[in-house]
Amino acid sequence: MTRLLHLLPLGCALVAAPVQAELYKCVGRDGHLTYTSIAARGCKVLKLESSRPAAGAPSRPAAQSSAGTTPADFPRVDPATQRARDSDRRRILESELAAELKQLEQAQAAEQAALRAPQGQAGQSLAERRALHERNVAAIRREIANLR
Repeated sequence: MTRLLHLLPLGCALVAAPVQAELYKCVGRDGHLTYTSIAARGCKVLKLESSRPAAGAPSRPAAQSSAGTTPADFPRVDPATQRARDSDRRRILESELAAELKQLEQAQAAEQAALRAPQGQAGQSLAERRALHERNVAAIRREIANLR
């Protein structure tokens, strides 16, 4: 049993080892593209860049090494343009909020009417519709609050 416990880290390391496989691009007679890991006649090997950096290579460029820093060549927007964009965004969000509130009122009214109907029962879809509009209203209000 203790021997198995000593082999456990080795087994985990083997499972986590990177897998490298060839990828082939095949073009059929009808022009249909197929990508596969199995070599076949007429297929070409694709050269893929490794997603892992080479040993000793930095994982990120030095200019972007710390979180929250902006690269020097990143395009800047003047404050007046940004204020105009924020104003447009607020106007759009407020119009969406008004539309969602109207749809929420309609969904609530339909649900109440279904409850008052003598033979009808409030369907699950009416409650789901009302809940959807409530979630939308809350999400839009959060977006507007983030603009401040």
